[in-house]
Amino acid sequence: MDLAHTGFIYSINNSNDDYLSKNMKKAEIKLTIELDDNNVPENITWESTDHENKEALAVKSMMLALWDHNYKNSLRIDLWTKDMPVDEMKRFFYETLQTMADSFLRATGETNIVEDLRDYCAHFAEKMEIMEK
Repeated sequence: MDLAHTGFIYSINNSNDDYLSKNMKKAEIKLTIELDDNNVPENITWESTDHENKEALAVKSMMLALWDHNYKNSLRIDLWTKDMPVDEMKRFFYETLQTMADSFLRATGETNIVEDLRDYCAHFAEKMEIMEK
């Protein structure tokens, strides 16, 4: 896989290659979740050390997926604030599905299945009454 096309290379841990670890560009992404007394998210902010805007940016929802190569499974964190509107959540899922298709195409080159994913995204948008903007 050509890592330069992923768009998000933040660190590669390779203890056998000191050159990479010393010269690799690194950035940190920080997520801050403020919870109410029932542990329901009230506020979510994120910031990155390599983003032009150094302020934490507020968001209403987030999905984080990580691949655990040791156990061969994914780890996920899906959070949304209690004031996230349902219509925006539908749009968020739609756009996430679309970008997953883009990422899958870049990662694998599998055009046929990506066309199927895009067809499903169109079906999802129709069922959820989401108009593409």
